[in-house]
Amino acid sequence: MIKYKILVLILIATNFSCDEYNPSYNENFLTILGIAQDAGYPHIGCNKDCCNKNITDDMEYFVTSIGLSDIENNKHYLFEATPDITSQIKHLKDGLENKKIIDGIFLTHAHIGHYSGLMYLGREALGAKNIPIYTMPRMKKFLEENGPWSQLVSLNNIDLKEINHNENVILSSDLRVIPISVPHRDEFSETVGYKIIGKNKSALFIPDIDKWDLWDKSIVDEVKSVDYAFLDATFYSGEEINRSMSEIPHPFISETIDIFKDELIETKNKIHFIHFNHTNPVLNKNITLRDSIQKLGFNFSKFGDRYML
Repeated sequence: MIKYKILVLILIATNFSCDEYNPSYNENFLTILGIAQDAGYPHIGCNKDCCNKNITDDMEYFVTSIGLSDIENNKHYLFEATPDITSQIKHLKDGLENKKIIDGIFLTHAHIGHYSGLMYLGREALGAKNIPIYTMPRMKKFLEENGPWSQLVSLNNIDLKEINHNENVILSSDLRVIPISVPHRDEFSETVGYKIIGKNKSALFIPDIDKWDLWDKSIVDEVKSVDYAFLDATFYSGEEINRSMSEIPHPFISETIDIFKDELIETKNKIHFIHFNHTNPVLNKNITLRDSIQKLGFNFSKFGDRYML
């Protein structure tokens, strides 16, 4: 208990840039557990400056994931099972007593950075028992019918919980999660984002989508409907890599900024960019681009930040 009180006093005494970042172990909260694109940062095979001169702390760039802590019921959930799942769970539960490794994992889709961490729940590693995995129907079928994931099912390491577009998943009287279908490269599964709704505040989590104008919803309206919006920011522009963007479509940060250019600062402040490719120049804290975007009212997700619900 003394440890917790000291931590809270330290946090209160610190001058944070975001009003919402004021952690308390008396309230439910979200934690940023990773901000990088599926392959992480530094990126495999990259010998450029972006992966060799700009990095100050590898932990800061775990693959994109957020955690949800239900303090009243002493439960903790992950959104995404990344290759960095071991460290991410450890960070999520640091200082909070809960004997379960994790109380549930929500998956968005079947691209490597978003589900491959499930392998650490199997017999070669944790040998977990019936960890709830919340997944859409195609993703559920993919895990059931393809190894090595099917072994996790047959050995009861994981317990697949089918969820559906726009249907509430009730976690407690104060917490519910709503999956929202989004257009993406759906080779093996559908893709969803999530609305996470707490007692006082709500969040939107969309780490992957093709383009905002391909969605049947208005991203402006969706951001206005929540308190925090963690949005796909894989690339700043289409000039970063020597590949056709038609193979890997994402909304550029520059496009998202343009969509919201005429909105109130209160709306822009809700946006926290996440899921950065290693080539994205905003990862370089030594250039002015990042500062100029923040001056417009937008935010960048940072490992360890917490947001009250």
